[in-house]
Amino acid sequence: MTGLYGGAFDPPHRGHVELARRGKEAFGIPRLLVLVAAAPGHKQVTTPPEVRLELARAAFPEDEVVLDDHARTIDLLRDHPEWEDAVFLVGADEFCDFLSWKEPDGILARVRLGVATRPGFPQERLSGVLEGLAAPERVSFFDMQPTPVASRELRTAFVEGDVPPAVAEIIRRDGLYRGRPGYTGAA
Repeated sequence: MTGLYGGAFDPPHRGHVELARRGKEAFGIPRLLVLVAAAPGHKQVTTPPEVRLELARAAFPEDEVVLDDHARTIDLLRDHPEWEDAVFLVGADEFCDFLSWKEPDGILARVRLGVATRPGFPQERLSGVLEGLAAPERVSFFDMQPTPVASRELRTAFVEGDVPPAVAEIIRRDGLYRGRPGYTGAA
């Protein structure tokens, strides 16, 4: 079984690593492919893809980490039929936007979704998305402990403990995220 986990990873943080770890555990995934979106269709990133790729490789040393040149998940999956029936891992917040993704039912026809939820997450938000899907049985949920950190916050207020040590080292070494509006870190 193959697991897929995509994102901008700008930068990858403890929450990303924990979601991957718990997803592999919950679904018995021996191989996780971490897909670093070169130009994500859902958000603007300013950190170059090669830098984010290096950061993701540092964050996920046990997994295969590759650059994804597709702006949309469905286009990636169409180009990789060998991943049919893989488990695509996402967080609950991302899943709540799933109906706005390009061809969500087409995605579910190709892969299953593994959605990480945390204690106290509003069940009605998840149920509303499931009701809008043609194949809600292709979505499974797994629990993870909350990790109160977001990449957007780290870009403006870098806190070493919020990223894996190898990622913190690269951020320090290369002076990443300095000079961005609101940056208050001492990397």
